[in-house]
Amino acid sequence: MNKDLLLLLHPLFAIAVVFPMIGIVVHRGLQVRQRRLKTPSDGKSKIPPVVGQEHVQIGRWLTGSVVVAVLLALAHDIVSNVVETQRWSTAPLKVLFVGLMFIATIASFVLLYQAKQKQWRAIFATLTGMGLVVLGCQEGVYRKTDQWYVSHYYYGMTAALLMIFALAIVQSIYQDKKNHWRTVHIVLNGVALLLFFGQGFTGTQALLEVPLSWQEPYVQKLYELQCEQKPCTVQPSVPQATP
Repeated sequence: MNKDLLLLLHPLFAIAVVFPMIGIVVHRGLQVRQRRLKTPSDGKSKIPPVVGQEHVQIGRWLTGSVVVAVLLALAHDIVSNVVETQRWSTAPLKVLFVGLMFIATIASFVLLYQAKQKQWRAIFATLTGMGLVVLGCQEGVYRKTDQWYVSHYYYGMTAALLMIFALAIVQSIYQDKKNHWRTVHIVLNGVALLLFFGQGFTGTQALLEVPLSWQEPYVQKLYELQCEQKPCTVQPSVPQATP
């Protein structure tokens, strides 16, 4: 498959799956809160009780889709870097380690969905988050650390970690009679929602900044000549005629 098409898998998945699901989860969450705040004097609520189950179920799907979107983006950047630098020949153990990290992260995330006891949910959520962070620190990942405050990577990674934590505490919410975990859930997911809005801006910016495959040599030359500091012109290289 063309490299430029692979680059579009992450934004395509985010637009087609993640963002529509965010709208559904937020809508169901507002309905759940309206139903909970309904007092007996107001009469019977018109919101059906099943809305709570729908909010939880779709929220679990949303967390899964966010983590998948992050893994797609990381896999594209890391694999592209390995292929371009032929890292498997110079550092095969590092390539093997990264591959095992992908497997371990996915396995931990799957087990998080299956875990019932609090300690196991905490363990698998921690392992999943650690796996994403370690993968995000690999060479080739477009992080834009010098401008972290408008970085698509940092917004997305933070949102993914918040969603993983929210998934891990779902069962605790229903066991907490004082609603402390419910308050934590609302606050953290409110922050995640703001980050998702930021993702719309930073994602568009990242697509403009990451060059297509045929543009890469020209863009690299622009950076080498420091064209961001002075006007310059980059001419395409002309292949030498063979005698």
